[in-house]
Amino acid sequence: MKYLLMIAFDETWDRLSLAERQEIYWGQMEVANELRAKGQYLGGNPLHPTTTATTVRVRDGKTLLTDGPFAETREHLGGYMLIDVDNLDDAIAIAARGPVARVGSVEVRPVRDGAPES
Repeated sequence: MKYLLMIAFDETWDRLSLAERQEIYWGQMEVANELRAKGQYLGGNPLHPTTTATTVRVRDGKTLLTDGPFAETREHLGGYMLIDVDNLDDAIAIAARGPVARVGSVEVRPVRDGAPES
């Protein structure tokens, strides 16, 4: 089953030194490489900061653009991993193993195939 691991950070991430952030990045890459070797890693990337984001909404036929994320929240999406594992327990174990979970949070969500069914 496919799962999306959404990595979120709050202001704690910005207070880390460059060396600390790089150490976390390379630790997360180790997890990705292990999963890739098993055929369980389908993709993923870190994201640029929210200051580079543009939110697009269409209302009454008009395209509305907002600089930055639309949601007001303390945390921001910092990256993602798409994995293919047997079950939710495996996905949670992978999310907990990565160093990003120690400084942020990782939301684990199953990927739905196809159109909504309900």
